[in-house]
Amino acid sequence: MSRRELIDPEVAVPLDQLLAALPGGFNAVPDIVQRRATVQAMLAGIEIPENPNVVKEDRTVPGPEGEPDITVRIYKPAHATGTLPGIYYIHGGGMILGSVDGEDPNATYICDEVQAVVVSVEYRLSPEHPHPAPVEDCYAGLVWMAKNAAELGYDPQRLAVYGASAGGGLTIATALLARDRGGPQLTFMMPIYPMIDDTNTTASSHEITDIGIWDRSGNIEAWAWYLGGKPADQYAAPARAEDLAGLPPAFIDVGTVDLFRDEDIAFAKRLMAAGVPTELHIHPGSYHAAETFAGEAALSRRIWALRLDALRRALT
Repeated sequence: MSRRELIDPEVAVPLDQLLAALPGGFNAVPDIVQRRATVQAMLAGIEIPENPNVVKEDRTVPGPEGEPDITVRIYKPAHATGTLPGIYYIHGGGMILGSVDGEDPNATYICDEVQAVVVSVEYRLSPEHPHPAPVEDCYAGLVWMAKNAAELGYDPQRLAVYGASAGGGLTIATALLARDRGGPQLTFMMPIYPMIDDTNTTASSHEITDIGIWDRSGNIEAWAWYLGGKPADQYAAPARAEDLAGLPPAFIDVGTVDLFRDEDIAFAKRLMAAGVPTELHIHPGSYHAAETFAGEAALSRRIWALRLDALRRALT
């Protein structure tokens, strides 16, 4: 059976439209600069009205020591009172694509629905900036957010980190750095279908070859660019981490038709074995980022409802 046949019919519609417009999907565009421009052009064509319930501000903050400053976008509920929880947001894109602008709708949505201060980080991308530049940028942004809790108006005792795909891998890696460096205390982490295993040896990494969204060949290419010819450590590929104890409570979700399915399930089981409270959801018929491509589908609404509920419970 083709893996395409396993996709939920409702979320398959926008995927089919994408493949009709761009055969092979985004990874079929070989030049990374052109690929980024293609993604940006697609996103620019989607009109999303501004949410009046959320106030946004872009700010330049210190990057890693000796490295360039980084940009963060701060989201605050417009009408909230009192001290709010905080969510540090790391965008996805396979370590080679993505931006704060590209995930502005999701960050805005989370800010409004959870009533939290959200800080979204613009980290350097590969292949121009291989590991450890992206994760060091993410960690620097988290440190800045933690140091400025009072100004930002959130409770530092209620701080979560959230990210999907590459952002999910960076979420875990940033939490590992915070643990190992004695950095900011995290209440919760939500790595969504995280990209964490550079070996490409799981069953699902061999199954997902022609979906059109983050297939095997694209994943292999992205890992090669991200590692830049150097061996992976646990901060590049968190599946390699030997000790997971001391990480914050976690929520992980992944679809059955997602290349990252098996590495994410295995990692969630290891978190549980290490004593980390972990909630795991596996969504039948969901491909990588289906809830973003088909936001109005019933499956997507279920996925988002579970995430929002978990964030509210963790941060209340």
